[in-house]
Amino acid sequence: MWCWRAFKWLPVLLVVSIITWSYYAYVIQLCIFTIESTVQQCIYLIVYHILLIMFCWSYWRTIFADIKAIPEKYKLPEEELERLLSAESEDAQRTILENFAKDLPIVTRTMSGSVRYCNRCVLVKPDRAHHCSICSRCVLKMDHHCPWVNNCVCFHNYKFFMLFLGYALLYCLFVMSTCLPYFIKFWKGDFGAAANTGRYHIVFAFFVALMFATTLGSLFGYHCYLVAHNRTTLEAFRAPMFRGGADKNGFSIGAFNNFKEVFGNSPNLWMVPVFTSLGDGCEYPVRREHQLQTFTAQDGHGYESMGTTRSSAEGDRETESYGDGIVYPLPQPDEDTESLLSSERWDRWGERARPFDERESSSYDEL
Repeated sequence: MWCWRAFKWLPVLLVVSIITWSYYAYVIQLCIFTIESTVQQCIYLIVYHILLIMFCWSYWRTIFADIKAIPEKYKLPEEELERLLSAESEDAQRTILENFAKDLPIVTRTMSGSVRYCNRCVLVKPDRAHHCSICSRCVLKMDHHCPWVNNCVCFHNYKFFMLFLGYALLYCLFVMSTCLPYFIKFWKGDFGAAANTGRYHIVFAFFVALMFATTLGSLFGYHCYLVAHNRTTLEAFRAPMFRGGADKNGFSIGAFNNFKEVFGNSPNLWMVPVFTSLGDGCEYPVRREHQLQTFTAQDGHGYESMGTTRSSAEGDRETESYGDGIVYPLPQPDEDTESLLSSERWDRWGERARPFDERESSSYDEL
């Protein structure tokens, strides 16, 4: 097990190694040994270090972000779990889950219209949450598991991930553009006094920056598109299912509001890798038709315009309004991280099938 854990850090170590080498190639070989103008050296070094600090800061926050557990209210109590496992049919199991989830603020369903339930974590999945097979847990607003950060990209670090891509792209473009004149000199055989082994570091830095800028530009552009349309990578491949059917734009509330949902309301902090995303990761504003199809407005129930789904259990919960009628729940305080992931809970049930087992479809665990 420890070998696998160590192996998962190899991509991160590779990235750190490339950054370390690029620092040597750019600062030592280019700025100190090659560039003769002191003013040019100062300008290059100041801009370079600003981009490097923001790049590394965002990368650090993406890797070591505190990925919080699913709130306890979504986890089945012991008695409910026993009833679920003792049910004689899948229809009975669906009924038990529907009754348990009736006061939970969820609007998405499986493709068959059932409550999204995770067998492994023994919980009803909040909207946009998915089970990560690598992390072995359900993750709020999961986008994907990224081996380059050895972490899930999700609600708790998606802003950091976007900033990491953006600053990494700027870093590569800056290194590439400032190394380009010296690459041209090298190509023409006119590298001047720098005609030693150090020139190969500069040329190689140009090619590495070009290669990564091409890749990062495509990835960053794709995620900008996802942010503008309020989708995750998983939702882009398979649209979320509501009671009225699949809707790839079900969580979209307008491009600017979608942007603020990830980056927050304070423009001064948009480009800084500190957590400012709106909401608690469990409830999200949805389009009006999905609100009306999910709950019937009654006393103590209802919605704000383009607001989150609200149930009777959530009626008195604190929320924050951010204009345009959009309401987000306040982030939850740290809760007991003890989860129901342990397989020991299932041992006493012998060979009995788990609810919605893979004999029918694996989609219950993956959607």
